[in-house]
Amino acid sequence: MTAPAHASIAAGPLEAMVRTTPTDYWNDSCGVAELEYAVAHGATGATSNPSIVLEVLHREQAHWRPRIRELATANPTWTETDITWAVIEEMAVRGAAILEPVFRREHGRKGRLSIQTNPANYLNAERMLDQGLGFAALAPNIQVKFPSTRAGIEAIEMATAAGVNINATVNFSVSQAIAVAEAVERGLDAYAARGGDVAAMSPVCTIMIGRLDDWMRVLVERDDIAIDPDALNWAGIAAFKRAYGVFGERRYRTRLLAAAFRHRLHWTELVGANAILTIPPAWQVRFNGSGIVPEPRIDVPVPAGHVHELLERIPDFVRAYDPDGLAIAEFDGFGATVRTLRAFIKSYHDLLGTIRDEVLPDPDTRRG
Repeated sequence: MTAPAHASIAAGPLEAMVRTTPTDYWNDSCGVAELEYAVAHGATGATSNPSIVLEVLHREQAHWRPRIRELATANPTWTETDITWAVIEEMAVRGAAILEPVFRREHGRKGRLSIQTNPANYLNAERMLDQGLGFAALAPNIQVKFPSTRAGIEAIEMATAAGVNINATVNFSVSQAIAVAEAVERGLDAYAARGGDVAAMSPVCTIMIGRLDDWMRVLVERDDIAIDPDALNWAGIAAFKRAYGVFGERRYRTRLLAAAFRHRLHWTELVGANAILTIPPAWQVRFNGSGIVPEPRIDVPVPAGHVHELLERIPDFVRAYDPDGLAIAEFDGFGATVRTLRAFIKSYHDLLGTIRDEVLPDPDTRRG
């Protein structure tokens, strides 16, 4: 289910949340119709990644198929990789234009669209930085996504020091979020020392709460763990709430963002946080039609029994939940990180294949 482009803009639960609490929400897509729906219902940002771009390409093929052919014709020496990144960037700029009124209204503090660096470069800080600097120049309201890998933390610090608004992604643990926040603090201080306007910066750190839940479920099946199934719905929420507490205590200037929604609790249990929820279009429609009155629950503890079971039975939950659970050198090998990087890299290669099929169609399947 996708969000309708011209749905009623009567205030619903998500808009009520934005109006009455510090919690913002973003559209977990850069598709035009979905983003227009989201903005009409109170969204103040949007995001993209290789999987999202591939989905949008298929949904908006009436626009993108001829555009891909135009790019190939106008640039006959370009490779399919060149065309792919041109499409990704153009898609981001298209989405950023929809958010520009929000960006102006909020004086640059909100209204940004996130674009992700090449997931295959997760080991190379310099390559990620170079690409990120190029992305930041595409539009004034672009936010650049770097993974919370060892090299990604380094790239985040360098990009922030250069005045780039970052969004840390591929992040599942309290320790990763802390490493991101510390890197941003160093970067902001360096940027300010060179005369940069830190007040105009809005760095974000994503915790992919649903993907942490997914990893817990994989481990339960892989390792034959007997656990209360309800506890598995709370793993990502517990990690987010713990990170949120740490960020508040340490007064980090990075704002947390919850991503990868899997069920209603990923919304209702985080309402009231001075944070961002990036919500897929289908879930926005469900939430707006739910009749739920959003009430602040960020300070309501996760049921103690669920946290106890997760800590007792799943060692990787301890690593995700403990602020010292992972060293930076361990980020790249954490199971949820590996699974997500592999998924993003696969989506990127699928995207390349989709572009190839348009530029160089298979003659065996063509007629006439």
